[in-house]
Amino acid sequence: MIYAVVMAGGSGTRFWPLSKSKTPKQLLNLTGDRTLIQKTIHRIKPIIKLKNIFIVTANSQVKKIKEQLTEIHPQNIIDEPFGKNTAPCIGLAAIHIKKRDPKGVMVVMPADHLIKNEEKFRDIISLGARVASEKDYLITIGIKPSYPETGYGYIHAGEEFAKSGKAKIFRVNRFVEKPDIRRARRFVNSGDYFWNGGIFIWKVEAILEMIKRFLPDLYGGLAEIEKVLGTEREKKVIKNVYSRVESISIDYGIMERAKNTAVIPCDIEWNDVGTWMALYDILEKDKFNNAVVGKHVGIDTDGCVIHSPKKIVATIGIKDIVIVATRNAVLVCPKGKAQDVKKIVELLKSKGLKEYL
Repeated sequence: MIYAVVMAGGSGTRFWPLSKSKTPKQLLNLTGDRTLIQKTIHRIKPIIKLKNIFIVTANSQVKKIKEQLTEIHPQNIIDEPFGKNTAPCIGLAAIHIKKRDPKGVMVVMPADHLIKNEEKFRDIISLGARVASEKDYLITIGIKPSYPETGYGYIHAGEEFAKSGKAKIFRVNRFVEKPDIRRARRFVNSGDYFWNGGIFIWKVEAILEMIKRFLPDLYGGLAEIEKVLGTEREKKVIKNVYSRVESISIDYGIMERAKNTAVIPCDIEWNDVGTWMALYDILEKDKFNNAVVGKHVGIDTDGCVIHSPKKIVATIGIKDIVIVATRNAVLVCPKGKAQDVKKIVELLKSKGLKEYL
């Protein structure tokens, strides 16, 4: 049976002031309809039963996730005492699924990405799950790059070993960390490098075997947790294990070291919506190229991002500016500086202004 694991523990500091510690990016309605995590669940539920969808999140976010995802059973919402990156997160979800179905197939995905071609995405996931159920491959989804992005990791596809319709599956030659612009251009021009979107498919027993081989300390901790799942000792043991295991990503810990990795390249109109600039790229624009969510009136205003659902924003004579208004904060910055919003968050922390975080 297929299970989904939605990783929803991120902080999303680049979307301050809309994103706060208790309402990170995945819980935000950035596009005017559903929140990002609601979109993620809506995207996968046609092929994965709701009872088989698990959410892994921070303890501080559990309440809001339950409010937003009333269709997900509370027992399927797994809270971590604190973040230790994706390898412990995925391992914790794996032992929960193993308890229910030791032969299950996991589809792991972030909670905060946008995918426009949802039907094609579901086709790719179904193909990957079918291959993973038959073989012990660790499968990742490779996003066809549309430009030389330096902020993403890349996957170098090797030999083709399976095909279904137009979709092909390749062995992975290597995973490459975020390149400089020259290498990124070379990757895109080659045609056999793909963005690493952080979406994985594998059998529960296959990923646990790799954790045992490459991250033995984490495996030992997971074995401790597995013994007490469903008991009153569960939370205490998880906190104890998390306090001592290494904080490491699944990419560094497993994918870059395993030999049984495969990639399914695809073009699904994917966007990780990492900054206000990235949001501008996907939102509809008005006749002056402004992307507006909320209330805005403007004169001589062009190419701006304006997000203010509750307060009207009036602008005169500005271009390529981000304006975000919330109940207790306003952000104004050039679009080209949108990556630096996280620095504002660090500045607020250093000044002790926690009420704005």
